[in-house]
Amino acid sequence: MEEVMRRVEEIARALSVLRLPAAPGEYDMHELVERALEQAELPVAHEVRLGPGRRIDFMCGGVGIEVKKGKPARAAVLSQLRRYALSGAVGALIVVAPGDLRLPRAIGGVPVRCVALARLWGVALP
Repeated sequence: MEEVMRRVEEIARALSVLRLPAAPGEYDMHELVERALEQAELPVAHEVRLGPGRRIDFMCGGVGIEVKKGKPARAAVLSQLRRYALSGAVGALIVVAPGDLRLPRAIGGVPVRCVALARLWGVALP
């Protein structure tokens, strides 16, 4: 678990350099996230299938990364993260979103972290 949490911190640091346009498309965000992880020399795989109905945006050293744009419905995000956590294929989950989604610290015993991009910018978004 300690190794996974170190990886989560490495990923969060790599993503802290992200500066997105005001209204990015989800795949624009994917491209920027992938580039940030590659520049940090972290292993990254895009659109990874974790099982039936379970395809996560990125896997990075055992950590699943899901990218959300706009203001996603919290219940839908939690349901999606629960499916990923129960797959047994992820040691931790990171959600990259414009704002803080106020996620639980863990789902199904899998640590969860939100990287809120607005917090990185130091501005409040509508």
